[in-house]
Amino acid sequence: MERKGHDTEHAGLHWLAEAAPDPQACRAQWERIGAGPVLLPAGHRWDVLSVPGRLGHPALDILDTGFCGPALTDPAGESVGFLVPVGTAARWVGTGVRTAGRGTWIVVPHPERRSRGVRWLVPPDGSGRLNDPVLLELALHEAAARLSDL
Repeated sequence: MERKGHDTEHAGLHWLAEAAPDPQACRAQWERIGAGPVLLPAGHRWDVLSVPGRLGHPALDILDTGFCGPALTDPAGESVGFLVPVGTAARWVGTGVRTAGRGTWIVVPHPERRSRGVRWLVPPDGSGRLNDPVLLELALHEAAARLSDL
């Protein structure tokens, strides 16, 4: 279910690198290591809400009506991380949701290349669009309701 637009891939790399303390060094590191991931600070350009995969994947499908910002997953698909506006992590209240905000770092895969580790489900397009926390919360509630009906 990976979504990728060829015309926006390079812009996504530059947008992600801008979150690094030294964006130029971040871009250079990606050039050196190829598809490997880098560590980037959360709470500077975005926060991350990480939910269990069994809830995150259906929520991503619900959001896939043009309202979804960047989302990534771990190698086994056991969690889905949604990039959300700065400050969301500090205010989020939800059982089973891990947050990454100011003072935390996350592993971020290269937005243009496939990797065997953490990977993008919805790569950043360079526009700066993030997941709307209100829409994400509604999608998570709907996904949970669907799971309870099974």
